[in-house]
Formats: sequence, C-alpha cells, structure tokens
Amino acid sequence: MKVVGLIAEYNPFHNGHLYHLEKSKEITGSKYSIAIISGSFVQRGEPSFIDKWTKAKMAIENGIDLVIELPIIYTVQSAELFALGGINLLESLGIVNYISFGSEIGILEPLNLLAKLFVEEPNEYKVLLKQYLEKGLSFPMARSKSSVEFLQNRGFSKYNFKDILKSPNNILAIEYLKILYKLNSDIIPITFSRQGTGYKDEHITNTIASATAIRKKGFENEFNVMKNALPPTSFNILKEYIDKYNSFNKLDNYSKILVYLLRTVNKEKLLQLMDVETGLENRLINFGLKYNDINLIINSTATKRYPKTRIQRILINLLLYINKITFNRLNNPYSRYIRVLGMNQNGMLLLREIKRNSNIPVINRFTDYNQYNNSYLQEMILYDKIATDLFFLGLGSEQLNSGNKDFTTSPYISKNTW
Repeated sequence: MKVVGLIAEYNPFHNGHLYHLEKSKEITGSKYSIAIISGSFVQRGEPSFIDKWTKAKMAIENGIDLVIELPIIYTVQSAELFALGGINLLESLGIVNYISFGSEIGILEPLNLLAKLFVEEPNEYKVLLKQYLEKGLSFPMARSKSSVEFLQNRGFSKYNFKDILKSPNNILAIEYLKILYKLNSDIIPITFSRQGTGYKDEHITNTIASATAIRKKGFENEFNVMKNALPPTSFNILKEYIDKYNSFNKLDNYSKILVYLLRTVNKEKLLQLMDVETGLENRLINFGLKYNDINLIINSTATKRYPKTRIQRILINLLLYINKITFNRLNNPYSRYIRVLGMNQNGMLLLREIKRNSNIPVINRFTDYNQYNNSYLQEMILYDKIATDLFFLGLGSEQLNSGNKDFTTSPYISKNTW
C-alpha cells in the first residue's frame, strides 16, 4: 500500500490542486492519498473562504481519499509552525510513504541544502546570522543573507538561494523538509513546479489560477469566470454552498470585533500572543485607536519587518486568544488527535490501517473526544470548535443555526473510489 500525503488549504479546491494530486500519485505510484487541511481559518490570517466540511467534500469528490483537519493552533501560525503541525500529523498516522508539495523551483536539492543548514546551524552560519541581526535586519532577511553567504563560501553557486528564499512555496517546502529532517522521518519528500500564476495573482487568464484570484471573483459574484479555474465538481459544490449561506467569508466580516479587541486588550496580553514582539503591540494598539476599519489598521501596522500576513495572523490569534504559553503547552512532537473531515471508500480502508498502526486518537464524531482522558487533547480540539463557531459568526447567516456545528456535522462520506 503506497500512500501520498498532502498538506493544503483547498481554499477552494481548484484545477491547480487537482494537477498537484494527480501528478503526486503519478510520480510516487501511490494508489491512496491523505490530505491535511486547514479548517475554519487559514495560514495567511483570514477566515476560510468556505467552511471546512465543504472544503473536505470538494477534496474527496476530486480524488483525495481521506481529509484530516489540521488543528487551529497550528493553522494560524508562521510557515514553520504550520509545517510542524502538518508534518507531525502525517508522521503520526503511521502509514504515509510520501509527502508531495509544490514549489517555485521544483527540485529538492537546493531546498534540502537550506533545510539542513537551518536545522544544523554550523558555527560559521550562526556568526553570520548574528552579524546581520545586529545590523537591525529582520530575522527572515538576516537568515536569507547569512545562508546565501555561507553556501556561496562552500562553493554552492549552482542555485540562486536569494531568489529561492523570496518565494512563499519554496519557504514552506523548506519548513516541511526541516521537520522531516528533525524527526529522522521515513516519509519521502517530492516536489515539482507549481503550475499557473503566482499565489497573489488576482486575475484568471487560464484554467489554472491562484486561489486568491478565484476568491476575488467569488466575492464579486463572477461565477462564470471562477468556473474556468475549478474542476466541475468544485464549481457545483461552491454553487450549493452559496445557495445555502448566501456569502463567502472574509476578514472584513470581523472588522468591528477585532477593533473592539484591539481597543480593550492590555499591552501585556497582546505581547503574550504568538508572533508579537516588543514594540509591535504599540503599533497595533495605536492604529486600533486611530481607525475603525480593520484593513486600514492592518495596512498601517504592516512594515517590511512585519508583513501584512503576520499582522493578520496576530489578529486571528487575538480573536481565538491563542497565546505563546498556550501554544507551547499544547504543542507536542506528535499531534494528539486525528480529526476526520471526509473520506471515500479508500479513505475508510486507510482509517482502518491508521488505527492499526497509530496510537493517536481518531475523532470521527466530535463528541468522541470525551472518551479520551486527555486534558491536552480536549483543550486543543475545543479551540477547533471555537474557530468553527467564529467562522459562522463572521459568515453572518442569521437565518441558520450556526453554533455548535462541530457537534452536529458529520464527516463527509462518498461512495466513490478513485
């Protein structure tokens, strides 16, 4: 049994994701696939475009066999911690042979060189890093300059490491490789070049477009344009979703509550949040008092040192109140539960194999968590519930009972096999 693992957002599942899945299975010879996906909020610090069960349904109907939710405490963090949660969860399943991820460069060698450098941190590299940090550079910039200089001094001039470290999917790929390296994992990584436009591109010009562009067209109700970049099953599921909820979710929907939180939180609590360093709390509070609109606050607070996505993640951590103490307490080399969001017939087989090969609790129905006498599991999974409740609060479907959906919604099960 060959199984390929994917870590994704599927926000929503588009033609690029379908290409990634099919190419991954082709390269690895895997019959089975497992996707770890973000749930109610995503890594860029925004609510998911659609709810997590709809994302899982899209993935299953397009060929993924088993969809598992990445716990929210990892989902809304830096690339390093997002990767940590995803890789640890794949590793804990006990049945995954490969992990496949897209990257701008499309080859493993330079990504592996950087990953091993960042894990091993030889003395010469640490000296360079310290020097650049003392010059006032942000950590990502200092890390980039010191790693480029170190590798060039070692004769690795074949690759443009500076450009590699500017690309978001390369950076995430390096983080995946770092965790695999630290775990001494048997999971084999593969990568290939992403297809289509860049992830920030807002235009749909062919059948493979960025999720950013697809979401933009969704917010503008341009469904005929969206349709070109989505598999037919995804498009049909999106139409069902919009018929039910009448809107897609976005950060603007939380503007008032986030402004309220910024105006009432004290500096000490803000400093305890993930990704907040001394000085940044003052910028957040000052601009929170100056503007009533969350986008103005984010854009004003953001700098080269503090990118917009980092500010957005901080705000979502404030909304959920996931602070450094809580994260460090709940974080573990292996995730404490497997939360199933969807599966097909192959997925049921995979789940049986997971139960035979892993001692991690499997949560099919949300109430299953009560049977495990594990306070860490209970606290971590209740953050997922809070995130779900807040997702539907932002969505604003007042005519629907939108609370406690984790208790009332079952995993999506398809009779199809691929």
